Formats: sequence, C-alpha cells, structure tokens
Amino acid sequence: MSKISYYTAEGLQKLKDELAELKTKGRAEVARQLAEARDKGDLSENAEYDAAKDAQGHLELKISKMEEIVGNARLIDESNLDSSKALILSKVKIKNLKNNMVVNYTLVAEEEADLAAGKISVKSPIGKGLLGKSVGDVAEITVPAGKLEFEILEISR
Repeated sequence: MSKISYYTAEGLQKLKDELAELKTKGRAEVARQLAEARDKGDLSENAEYDAAKDAQGHLELKISKMEEIVGNARLIDESNLDSSKALILSKVKIKNLKNNMVVNYTLVAEEEADLAAGKISVKSPIGKGLLGKSVGDVAEITVPAGKLEFEILEISR
C-alpha cells in the first residue's frame, strides 16, 4: 500500500525537479556510459559494460521510487490547519526544561527536513512529540540520549 505524504509547494517542486533531472540528465549519462563501454568490444567480458548496466538499473529503481513518492504527494492547505496546535508546517518555539535552552523549529515532511535551517521532520522523535501540543503544554520526548522535556512557548504559521 502506498503511503501518502504531505508537502509544502516548495518541497513538492524540489522533488519534481529532482525527478525530472534523473529522467533527463541521469538517463543520458547512463546511455553515454553504455555506448562508451559497448565500443570497447566483447560485452561478455567487459566490466565497464556490466558496471554501466548496474548503474542503469540503480537509476531506474531510483526514478521508480521518486515517481511513487511524487504520485502519492499531497500539497498542504495551510488555511485548514488549526494554528493553536503544533501541526505540520507549524513554527514552534520550545524551551528545554533541563537546560533552559530555547529553540525554534518548523515541522515539515520527512524529505524536507533540514536541521541547519531549523526544519525537523514530523517523523523524528522531537517532531512526533510536539505534534498536537498547544502553547503551555510540556512534551516529554524520548530521544537516543534519554528523556527530554520541552515546554511549548509559541506556535505560529
């Protein structure tokens, strides 16, 4: 069963661009490698040809997976989201109750996660722990380092 994933317009466009590049440039590069290897003679003992065929198989598998992801992708309509709760696309300001450190995160789909940009996946331990919480709630989250408690200070879109 295919799983549906939700994306921002920007994230979905990035996926579509990557898929288009794999289909055009990626396939053209593999075709060039195959032609080059074919020109070197006997295919039965040609390691370059075998490697190029393997690369072609990997590329086609990746394209197939990307097509499935894009086919099951849905755009998120932010106007229907409850802004009082931490949901996907929410900007959440949280305070670690252990060390009083305050951090801002945006909750995004798994493929859009980028910790350096402050975007965490809703499937990550912290993302899962924050989902559905409101301002003032304390989220107790189990992470590899143990249990952490975060107070939700602010939620915005």
